[in-house]
Amino acid sequence: MAGDTVVVFDFDRTIIDGDSDNRVITEMGLTGLFNKLRSNLPWNSLMDRMLEELHSQGKTVEDITECLKGTPLDQHIIAAIKAAHALGCELRIISDANLFYIETILEHHGVWGCFSWIDTNPSFVNEEGRLRILPFHDLSSTPHGCKLCPPNMCKGLVIDQIQASVSDSGKKRIIYLGDGNGDYCPTLKLGENDFVMPRKNHPLWKHIHGKPKQIKAKVHEWSTGEELERILLHLIDTVPIQDKISSSNTSRSN
Repeated sequence: MAGDTVVVFDFDRTIIDGDSDNRVITEMGLTGLFNKLRSNLPWNSLMDRMLEELHSQGKTVEDITECLKGTPLDQHIIAAIKAAHALGCELRIISDANLFYIETILEHHGVWGCFSWIDTNPSFVNEEGRLRILPFHDLSSTPHGCKLCPPNMCKGLVIDQIQASVSDSGKKRIIYLGDGNGDYCPTLKLGENDFVMPRKNHPLWKHIHGKPKQIKAKVHEWSTGEELERILLHLIDTVPIQDKISSSNTSRSN
């Protein structure tokens, strides 16, 4: 039943154990400026400002790339991604990181090609050779209006689009993996045939356990890469109830 499944990953603290923004900040000596500006700028704008500072110091895009390549990725998570892809699942990412960071890290670890689509803050290198980060939702246009999500990205709106495409393509269920506050909105939109895998003791897990009746999807928590791999592959192998009923009815009619 893997071909009927869309697996949607968050990136920071889900695919990677840490935070890609924080890695660049700490490894490239930006902690002082970051702490100074943190309360004055939205996160997305703050990250773009950090990259402006690196450029002013003579740091190149190649320097940032090398920093990101040092991001560790649990071998169990690499195995889970490759196995889910090989089984025929569609793999996607919804992340409040940015495309350059995500692509660089996943390409380095050999799993970039496993993902069919990435929804995240766009990034580009400008004519001066500086890496820029823009918000996923254009902040100058009509706000997305979701009170649960930051202004630059509502993951719930992305899940709405994925659900529409799932319905159109004949796929039947979503498995959503995440950890943060921003993963709660899309979790609320999942249905009874879907699964959510919150990382234990992280904000999403706490939201779910605080108001469990608001969640329609089946909940399977995880903590480590080994647990993520084991649980995800088990869920991919789980046949939805309606398919079991349909199969049973077909067998009886024969």
